[in-house]
Amino acid sequence: MPTPILIAGPTASGKSALALEMAERHGGAIINADSMQVYRELRILTARPSPEEEVRVPHRLFGHVGVKDAYSVGRWLSDVADALAWCAGAGRRPVIVGGTGLYFKALLEGLAPVPPVAPEVRAHWRREAGIRQAAELHDVLAVRDPEMAARLDRGDTQRIVRALEVMESTGVSLAEWQRRPGVPLVREADAECYVIRRPREEVRRRVDERFDAMIGAGALDEARAIAALALDPELPAARAHGLRPLIQHLRGEIDLAAAIEAGKLETRQYVKRQEIWVRRNMIAWKSIEQQY
Repeated sequence: MPTPILIAGPTASGKSALALEMAERHGGAIINADSMQVYRELRILTARPSPEEEVRVPHRLFGHVGVKDAYSVGRWLSDVADALAWCAGAGRRPVIVGGTGLYFKALLEGLAPVPPVAPEVRAHWRREAGIRQAAELHDVLAVRDPEMAARLDRGDTQRIVRALEVMESTGVSLAEWQRRPGVPLVREADAECYVIRRPREEVRRRVDERFDAMIGAGALDEARAIAALALDPELPAARAHGLRPLIQHLRGEIDLAAAIEAGKLETRQYVKRQEIWVRRNMIAWKSIEQQY
């Protein structure tokens, strides 16, 4: 397989434009590494590549699952393995692009070899999460697995439940499983790794401009369609930036201006977390500061 190209960076930094340019230049295919662009019903709010861009070079793992699917990093790693195999067979250079740090970490380091959780155990703790507060579940975890409890925020229901179900199903702390090395799908030394860096104020401006453009492109209609599905708020897709305040506006709870500002704020806060991830985990990646 030709040397993979990896492109990371914060939301609205210009990753997609750079990926398209590189894929066209190198006879490549673009593979998605953004945890929200996997959802079929969220084209506008996740700024997925346009249909016109998708026909210029092959695109993989964009909009390939539904919003009711609890898609995970493990599922993505399996899917990206298939996409890389397709690239090898088609003679296409993989251009893996996204802003989800955990996806790149899994790609380059592999995942901890946690055994599958027994279905009845998973069902039990999902039921408990529906009737008990996150802090109460955290108290249970503190007794059963103090190490994981110390790592997790008391309000993080999803991760608390995951730790409880792994402990009950395997008898081993998730923390211990995470210490066991995984197998990387791509080795960093065998890839060209780029990260787009922009001044913070410029990224903020681009985030705001892009959110306004999303509204103009039909983001409210997209939010209305998602609202009609009555998603479980714990599903990953329900946390798409800007979706919650737009649905609040559609329900008459806030006006449109407030919804737009809240959507921009959510996105800017996420960008800050992405920038911290990049500084800590992508030190050796080549910086790209060109305009895209």
